[in-house]
Amino acid sequence: MVADDAVPDAYETLDSHAALVAWSRRYAHTQTETTDLAVDLSRVEWEVSTRAKRRAAAVKRPRIPDAAVGTPVDWSSHDATADPHPPTCTVSLTWEAAQSFDREEWAATLRHELVHVEQFQRFGTTNHGSRFKHRAETLDTPVKCRRFATPKFVLSCGDCEQVVARRYRDCKLVREHSQYQSSCCAAALRCQRVNSQ
Repeated sequence: MVADDAVPDAYETLDSHAALVAWSRRYAHTQTETTDLAVDLSRVEWEVSTRAKRRAAAVKRPRIPDAAVGTPVDWSSHDATADPHPPTCTVSLTWEAAQSFDREEWAATLRHELVHVEQFQRFGTTNHGSRFKHRAETLDTPVKCRRFATPKFVLSCGDCEQVVARRYRDCKLVREHSQYQSSCCAAALRCQRVNSQ
């Protein structure tokens, strides 16, 4: 773990997973102190993923049966331990995204994830529904992040050529694309391998 006084002030100088976690954790702490985000950061763990291609970050959390965004959870009556605190969740940061984004884009990504944490700690689940969109707007953060990795395969409609899917690895949809239809024209899908430089 990198000590707070060893965390680079400049986002652009982050050169290790530990430094990225420390910078992100410090940013999250500042956000909970300067905004109305209701997040208990003592119940949040941090990690870095080098495999993720489609998401800049994610909140990993236990599944809570019957949880619904909008219905607060009474954590003290939720399980046999009667712990009044929500379970720990993990913010997983994608290394490739952090290297591709500038400071402002990464900060917005962290605010996005903090909204997920806030929803989980309050409701026991999270989604990108209307409550999320409203909360993201109040924190000036996007609901979706831009793509930072180039997909290996692009699938498009055989009639209108609209892109209907992108895949970052070989899968059943890629191998058997002709067996699927587009939702726009009900035409067979075409699959194109993307040449990466």
